[in-house]
Amino acid sequence: MWNQTTEKAIIRKEKHLEEEEEPSEDEEVIYKIEVPANRYDLLCLEGLSQALRIFNGLDPIPTYTVANISKESMLRMHVKPETSQIRPYVVCAVLRGVKFDEARYNSFIELQDRLHQNICRRRTLVAIGTHDVDTIKGPFTYEALPPKNINFVPLKQTRSFSADALMEHYKKDLILKKFLHIIEDSPVYPVIYDCNRTVLSLPPIINGAHSAITLQTKNVFIECTATDLTKANIVLNTMVTMFSMYCERKFEVEPVEVTYTDGRSYVSPDLSLYQMVVPLSYITTIVGVSLPAYEVARQLNKMQLPAKHSLSEKNETSFTVSVPPTRSDILHPCDVAEDVAIAYGYNEILKITIPSLKPQSLNQFKDLIRTEIAMVGYTEVLTYILCSSKEISTMLNREDDKTAAINGNPRTADFEVVRTTLMPGLLKTVGHNKDHPKPIRCELTYSDDFEKCSSAAWLIFEVCDVVRLDEKKDVGASNHCKLAALHCGATSGFEVPTCNLLILLRPLCVIIEIVIADTGLVDRIMELNGAPFVSPGDNMGYYIESSKEPEYLAGRQASIIYKGEKIGTFGIVHPQVLRNFDIPDPCSFVEINVEKFL
Repeated sequence: MWNQTTEKAIIRKEKHLEEEEEPSEDEEVIYKIEVPANRYDLLCLEGLSQALRIFNGLDPIPTYTVANISKESMLRMHVKPETSQIRPYVVCAVLRGVKFDEARYNSFIELQDRLHQNICRRRTLVAIGTHDVDTIKGPFTYEALPPKNINFVPLKQTRSFSADALMEHYKKDLILKKFLHIIEDSPVYPVIYDCNRTVLSLPPIINGAHSAITLQTKNVFIECTATDLTKANIVLNTMVTMFSMYCERKFEVEPVEVTYTDGRSYVSPDLSLYQMVVPLSYITTIVGVSLPAYEVARQLNKMQLPAKHSLSEKNETSFTVSVPPTRSDILHPCDVAEDVAIAYGYNEILKITIPSLKPQSLNQFKDLIRTEIAMVGYTEVLTYILCSSKEISTMLNREDDKTAAINGNPRTADFEVVRTTLMPGLLKTVGHNKDHPKPIRCELTYSDDFEKCSSAAWLIFEVCDVVRLDEKKDVGASNHCKLAALHCGATSGFEVPTCNLLILLRPLCVIIEIVIADTGLVDRIMELNGAPFVSPGDNMGYYIESSKEPEYLAGRQASIIYKGEKIGTFGIVHPQVLRNFDIPDPCSFVEINVEKFL
């Protein structure tokens, strides 16, 4: 998307000037172009102009190649094991015979800055270093050393600094001080040396002055250090594909071998195409326009996605789409369909009236459950789907079963994994509110004369998803909708959840004989689903059986079996679990997988 403006209008808007206040800038027309956040190839003028020329049929789609040289003649980067403490990955490449002028040089620097702000997440994930390869000598080493052991002359400086002194120096720098926090608290700093122990860079802070590139530089060495190898490869590919057009051998990049002390090695960059098969019917359905195969292929070529169509044995047309290294945003067939729509033109697609939509059956069921539980006096809470790993393991007296999806970049220890149970969230809610007065609830508690009495207690519930690792899913994990409810009060016991929370135990022979109330929570849920209470072993309804879950008190817990499958548990929460969550009063808890009813 683009719009036309002028430098004067931009200055007036930025400085909030009135119409009569004229800025000094001229009225030269400027085009402002909005670039999608995932189109890293459009972050520089080279990529943008190339994309426009290909779109308009003025240029063919370039073929990027890796120079065919032997491993013996390749430059090498040796990675020391200490780097695993701070930035474990590095990828490299060389551009040979580059012809810089002032505009190209400035664009080269600006692309690095834009990538640092975008995919590199302000250099926390990836940091780019560029060097004049004629001023240094391989093989190179990527190390992690104590800051006092690193000494070099940084870019735009004239004297040598130790790394710790350099950090103090840059605390006054308006630009670089924003990146110091990434490594300043680490006992070791990452550093790249050549074979003469000349420092190339102190990533992600600054490059060395010795290897600085200039307008006269002909051969450029690019290194990307990272905490995320996938993003490092994307960044490196973007840099080399955009500026290999200025190389003596156009669109050719020289590879570098990266080796680790444990024997691992790889060659970067990887500029190979990968193939994606997309049915024509899928594309036309998504886009909403019936297009012939040749027209879809033409639109994809405009978007730099070479495509060939073929017929299957079932006489169905499919496209084999070749995804180039510049299009890291193409991850799924829906991305291919989106590019067809963009190339065809959104304004050319016939607008249709969206039919009235109906909520999914699971959502309808969840709303019904919420209403029924609220009607018997429970308050709904919404807790974080992320939690610490210990909250779903040791704090619940459980062993870590390795089924939790791990957050790769948690901001705090409280958000390390995706929860596998709703119990920690409800227990934390009570623990955080224990100093507040408990609400007065009219609970059904049965004494010898069956009189109703009221007491103060927390009655809370949640209906939400938990996540577990699942190799059968394309994303590696699956969601499960669960209902959990908690009763916390001075009289909480096994008879309370049965009469007040879990009254689904009609012939309770495991623990205690109880008179069944008509307002039982799980009884209501089972009744809503037409699930009768049956004898153990009968698969036509539900029944309970004793269980041995570590988060519950032994002998005061049970499993809920529905149509022969375990769908939940309930019982009195173990005292140690209550202490772990700093809860002084006894609690009863139930958790059920509600998807099993659909």
